[in-house]
Amino acid sequence: MGRHIRWQAILTFTGIAMTMAFLSFLAFSRTSVIVPDVGGTYIEGIAGMPQFINPLLAQYNQVDQDLTALIFNGLVRFNSQGEMEPDLAKSWTVSDDGLVYVFKLRSDIRWQDNRPFTAADVVFTVGLMQDPDFPGVPYLGNLWRTVTVEQLDDYTIRFRLVEPFPAFADYTTIGILPQHLLKNMSAGELLNHPFNLKPVGTGPFKLDEINTEFARLSVNPLYSGPKPRLTQLELRFYPSYQETIAAYQAGDVLGVSVIPPQAMPTVEAIESLNLYTARLSGYEIIYLNLQDPANAPFFQEVEIRQALMHALDRQAIIDQALHGQGLLANGPIRSWSWAYNPEQPLIPFDPGKAASLLDEAGWRDSDGDGLRDKEGRPLAFNLLTSDDPDRVKVAETVSRQWRQAGIGASVEVVGAGLGDRLANHQFQAALAEVLLTGEPDPYPFWHQTQIQSGQNYAGWSSDEASMLLEQARTVTDKGRRNDFYYQFQRIFAEEMPSLILFHPVYTYGVSRDVHDVQLLPMNNPSDRFRTITQWYLLTRRVIENEAPYQGLEPPK
Repeated sequence: MGRHIRWQAILTFTGIAMTMAFLSFLAFSRTSVIVPDVGGTYIEGIAGMPQFINPLLAQYNQVDQDLTALIFNGLVRFNSQGEMEPDLAKSWTVSDDGLVYVFKLRSDIRWQDNRPFTAADVVFTVGLMQDPDFPGVPYLGNLWRTVTVEQLDDYTIRFRLVEPFPAFADYTTIGILPQHLLKNMSAGELLNHPFNLKPVGTGPFKLDEINTEFARLSVNPLYSGPKPRLTQLELRFYPSYQETIAAYQAGDVLGVSVIPPQAMPTVEAIESLNLYTARLSGYEIIYLNLQDPANAPFFQEVEIRQALMHALDRQAIIDQALHGQGLLANGPIRSWSWAYNPEQPLIPFDPGKAASLLDEAGWRDSDGDGLRDKEGRPLAFNLLTSDDPDRVKVAETVSRQWRQAGIGASVEVVGAGLGDRLANHQFQAALAEVLLTGEPDPYPFWHQTQIQSGQNYAGWSSDEASMLLEQARTVTDKGRRNDFYYQFQRIFAEEMPSLILFHPVYTYGVSRDVHDVQLLPMNNPSDRFRTITQWYLLTRRVIENEAPYQGLEPPK
């Protein structure tokens, strides 16, 4: 009996061992992996409040731009290199003379209320901007009023320009509005229309609810592009960036829309917050008023302008005032643009060169007060800036560096009205930001005709530079345009009409619980949502050889 029991035990143990071995083999051959799953709500804190969730009215408000980027589409969009790619349009052609653009539209697009998108929507949207009563930013109306729009069929649009304008395609990135919901409205009624708080677009998300505290969005089931993995998105509004960071620390949000440089020491200590950075398509500049020789006669001397630049340690400004959140700029064309001349020398920090230029121009410290002077006039002026804390720090750092060279710059902070002061040339020197789009055309900022009614705030009047900018607009071939832009960059560096400092860097904070967030080079902070269809919160475990190819690393 005992022997029988022993054999039974042995057989039982052997069976268990064999079963475990089989299961181990099975597990080895069918390893499970974690893959992204659909679902979850991403909540982001934003400093500011929405006003007009309408792409034609969003240019003055970053919150509006963020929402319209999620809800609307343009005919084309910028890719990470600042180049155009199709969006609502599937293709387009440009005539040899650069005057005619023909866009072929996609026929598979539907509005979020399930009505079809057609060329009539494009004609309607452009018509609003062409209307004399259009209440949006003036530059949109001014441009579109010079363009003739023709609907060739339901999915073909033709634009005719009065003169070549290579930057025209930039304007076709603006979001298109639905004619069927707004056709009985005039342009003058656009500001007060209920549509601005109940928008209907063609983008990946649709607006479900909005108030003074938040905007809630959900996935647009009719979206024609890749469907987002997130099912809902909520943007919460706060009075300041400090409160958005506090909301993250309290666990109320998963992301912070922007991390200003002064907040970097705080957020870098938050272990659960991933920081993403990307360069912004623009530059910080110190305008020198060349239109006011009575109040700032020294700016008429090119040697003084060159000395001002050589006296600045721009990398130290970035490091000290902005916690490293900036990239040195080299002139008015971005270094990653096809129009940039890679052989253009970077103007260095050279205090010896600055002193030599000032000495040769007759500006010396004759009375020992630490400031250079000439014919009884000190080399001193006001440096105007906005009340943005980071910009104030930059201005103060610039002022200290110039003081080391014997140059006096008193920082003048204005809470509002900086734009008006610039447009009216009511300043001596002014620190400001220039925003750029995909097209590298410097014409709006530096051509002579833009001094009185454009953005040539410095008032630089160079016949040769203006002629080059005009010629660059008459051709569409990039190689020929490069010839003109290379020469323009050389002249700008020699004459130094203003001081271009650095390209700003955008920093975005998102919880580690949100996966596959990516920031590509950006034209606008709203471009942080360019890859949002790939983001995910939830995961699931599947057998490896049964898992669909995700093209992603599993979450760490």
